[in-house]
Amino acid sequence: PDPRQQFGNVPRAHLLKKAEQLMRRFPENRLIQHLVNKCALSYSCPAARNLCLGRYEAPLPVSRACNARCVGCISQQEDGSKICATPQNRMAFTPTAAEIVEVMRYHQGNETKAPIYSFGQGCEGEPLTEAKLIAEAVHSFRDQGGKGTVNINSNASMPGAVADLARAGLSLTSLRPESYKRYYRPVNYAFEDVLESIRTAKAHGLYVSLNLLFFPGFTDTEEEAEAIVSVVRQEKVDCIQLRNLNID
Repeated sequence: PDPRQQFGNVPRAHLLKKAEQLMRRFPENRLIQHLVNKCALSYSCPAARNLCLGRYEAPLPVSRACNARCVGCISQQEDGSKICATPQNRMAFTPTAAEIVEVMRYHQGNETKAPIYSFGQGCEGEPLTEAKLIAEAVHSFRDQGGKGTVNINSNASMPGAVADLARAGLSLTSLRPESYKRYYRPVNYAFEDVLESIRTAKAHGLYVSLNLLFFPGFTDTEEEAEAIVSVVRQEKVDCIQLRNLNID
């Protein structure tokens, strides 16, 4: 059991106090202002609230753009989509490496046991489209003695970027439903790129976890299960995390 997203014992007044202190401390950092004012206080994002509380995992959204057009995207829908609303809006700016590092250093100062810094959040596009920015920030953070686990939640569409980020000290979380094209509707990449990203990550010694977006009646068919098991065994994937897509 993981208590990261449990807030029953955290009074709202305490969260607000911490949030206001954080915004006052970093008035010029757009990423912190976004994470606190928009994510924590407007959307009640668990990761952003944890940043305010100084515990567990710090979210690091960076990308406005995406190279997929997921049917169930939770931050942006195309014109004419039958999904009438999204839980949150996509971020409207690209943070600088300095802004990202400032968040990481702040979080490290609070969560001293096992800090995690996580790129790839629900309020952004595909983080690999900002691989150069992420690598710059992580390099800078590590050069300053930064400790902890750097994680990226990705659609694993850009194997070359995965290699660059691996050298920066990242762990990788890839999304992998078998009928990839039907759901992700990729732009300028193919499903083979996803598999190559997994191989690249493993070749660089990274921990690979698949966020399996679960759709009852589809994901749990024999054909789907066999394909998933085959890839997990062949590519030596470390972990599968089920994510209920709620699409039914």
